[in-house]
Amino acid sequence: MEPGNIVEFIDRQKIMCAVVLDIKKMRLRLLTESNREVNVSAGRLAHKGDMRLDLSMGRDKLVDALKETSSRRRALINDINIEELWEVLNSEQEWIDLPTMTEFCFPDSPGRDHEAAVIRAFFHDRQYFKFNLDRFFPNSEAQMEKLKNQVNENERINRIVEKGGAWLKSVINSENPVPPEKHRETIEILKSYHLFEKESPHYELSRQILAKAEITNTDAVLKLLVKLGVWDEDENLDLLVLDIPQEFSQEAAARVAELIQSSPGISIQEERKDFTQLPLITIDGQATLDFDDALSIQTDKGYHIVGIHIADVGHYVKKGDPVDQAAIERASSIYMPDRKIPMIPPFFAEDLCSLKAGKNRPAISVMARVTPAAEIVDFEIIPSIVKVKHQLTYFDANQMVDEDHGIRALFELAKNFQQKRLDRGAVQITLPEINVWIDEDGSINVSKTNRESPGRLLVAELMIMANWLMARYLSLKGIPAIFRTQAAPKERLFRNNEGTLFQNWMQRKHLNRFILSPEPESHSGLGLEAYVTASSPIRKFFDLATQRQLRAGLGLEPPYNSNEIEHIIQTLGQPMSAVSRMQYQRHRYWLLKYLEDKVGEKEEAIVLSKRRNNYYVLLTGYMLECALPVSMGAEIRPEDIVQVTIQRVDARKDILTVFLS
Repeated sequence: MEPGNIVEFIDRQKIMCAVVLDIKKMRLRLLTESNREVNVSAGRLAHKGDMRLDLSMGRDKLVDALKETSSRRRALINDINIEELWEVLNSEQEWIDLPTMTEFCFPDSPGRDHEAAVIRAFFHDRQYFKFNLDRFFPNSEAQMEKLKNQVNENERINRIVEKGGAWLKSVINSENPVPPEKHRETIEILKSYHLFEKESPHYELSRQILAKAEITNTDAVLKLLVKLGVWDEDENLDLLVLDIPQEFSQEAAARVAELIQSSPGISIQEERKDFTQLPLITIDGQATLDFDDALSIQTDKGYHIVGIHIADVGHYVKKGDPVDQAAIERASSIYMPDRKIPMIPPFFAEDLCSLKAGKNRPAISVMARVTPAAEIVDFEIIPSIVKVKHQLTYFDANQMVDEDHGIRALFELAKNFQQKRLDRGAVQITLPEINVWIDEDGSINVSKTNRESPGRLLVAELMIMANWLMARYLSLKGIPAIFRTQAAPKERLFRNNEGTLFQNWMQRKHLNRFILSPEPESHSGLGLEAYVTASSPIRKFFDLATQRQLRAGLGLEPPYNSNEIEHIIQTLGQPMSAVSRMQYQRHRYWLLKYLEDKVGEKEEAIVLSKRRNNYYVLLTGYMLECALPVSMGAEIRPEDIVQVTIQRVDARKDILTVFLS
């Protein structure tokens, strides 16, 4: 190569024509067609040949000659059909050198311009051949299909970015935008981005769309989706993140329709005992529609005959049927201030399986002969038919406890049974319950309930008694079940139920987690040698599975084996965790939403601890923990009661800040 040679090199994804002005140690000083001088290495040349220019003709004429050469070569590209070349050559699957490819393109005496035109053509269209400047390799048909799909996908993405970005920009400035159907894909991409952020498969695409719309604040995505009516202002985003099923399958719906059409009733059967004449009551919250437990009490020779009757859900929901599959997928009903998602379809939960007043229902009845001091003399578990006489609320039971002999007796038994558990080392954590519910007009209501009221205490303790006795029954029969065990607490802050609110709250932090196992072991927290939960089979799959083991012991169906029980425990671990998180998060969201209107108001708080520059306090009116910045000159210690002022609340961002009043 010598000065004066015409060469081509790649600059910013463009082929430039140039003339060599000087050569020093394989570095070339070039004058380009755009009248620039550049220094490049010889290795950067895309094409070189024996075509020369007379350097003495002057810079302007050199540039004009380069432009003419470049124009001539660009014109030759029109005579090259790369797709046709690929159709002829792809079957060979061999490298083709530049001279050979030039002859394929220009059969009649090709020259250096033709070679350069070939390089330019293949440089700009790389769909059909692999290309490294002086040789070419045809892609296979499979590679071509993949490349075409990639090209189509890139074009599709570019369209989404261009059109989606422009549309979002118009939405920002529109009063009442309606999301056109053609932008549904953009909406789904933005939903995924907001829900999963960097974990979203559409993360990068979303950022491109937002950049095109000149949106830099990611919080604007939620506002846009609310503005478009895609989500409500108070949309439960955790439902979407956790992928919790909200509708039942067509198969489950068909099973419901089948039972509705057949109008299944329950008649007195030989294997079931007729308890329809017992004075059964239910005690539940005011909004309860799914009644899965009822109580009865009679006296006999100085003893109480206590009946704890549990809806026999297994009578209707069979292992492996569509309703059962839906139940195990959900793991539990979800109760939130603004919504309930049932574990089984409402026809089962609120009608067929529910212990509704005046309706004959199949049940599993725990019948215990108990002394007034709550000593269990004997008990039996019986498949039964029951009919509830009265459906009471907790408020009703509290009002009736001094007047109704039966409710009074149940309450006294419950207190005595609780004391027996406490004497055996049970940890009784007593905290008020914060109830949050949303009225039809959207207003938020908050109330604090005493969990130790007569109605709540008697139901809680008698359910614990029933679950304990069912655990004893299964243990004695050697039937595996979902037993709950718990080691002793790491530290005890109080005995019996004498702890302060501060001690009760902090005691929870010292409890060991309960463990689920097919084999019975002691439950230290309850002060019992064995424990299951089978008293809420309408609402929890663990309870339904354990109820099936009771039914097996009673000869009503085959039991699960230990491996199947272990499988259920493992399978339900993740969905139960999701349910717990969902209920906690949604309860907290609506509490914070309520407190958004309380900014500037004072609240009582208990100091819990101090960490670095913050104290942590419990707002006693709402049982919410939050940080309290250390205030200069303030001397406060754990368990102190202080007044704080609500400073900032943002439910959507989970923010609650306070300062010392």
